[in-house]
Amino acid sequence: MDIFAQKAEERILEALKKGDFENLPGRGKPLDLADDSNIPSDMRIAYKILKNAGYAPPEVELQKEIATTRELLENSREEEEAYRRIQKLNLMVTRMNIMRKRPVNLEEHQEYYQKIVNKVQINKK
Repeated sequence: MDIFAQKAEERILEALKKGDFENLPGRGKPLDLADDSNIPSDMRIAYKILKNAGYAPPEVELQKEIATTRELLENSREEEEAYRRIQKLNLMVTRMNIMRKRPVNLEEHQEYYQKIVNKVQINKK
């Protein structure tokens, strides 16, 4: 977990302990998952049809694939295998960052070869 996520988690836990989340509007009510205000108006019908058919937007599918690849990477035991997964992960993260069209400071982080290799146990016999 990076330092920003760790700090955010600490602040959330502090707020929970203080009871800052006790009187929020909508507490105890179900979320409105039908809210499509973040989807461009010309795309809402298409997204609704895809959602009803069981398809997810490309960004969601790519996020799932990134999560799966990260999990596989954590369990990699050989350096070559880890390197291939890092390359695949970096490509997917780059695609995600291009799709999102967000500022650089909000981009998802790529994994770096040496950082991962240091974490991976290499079984050499």
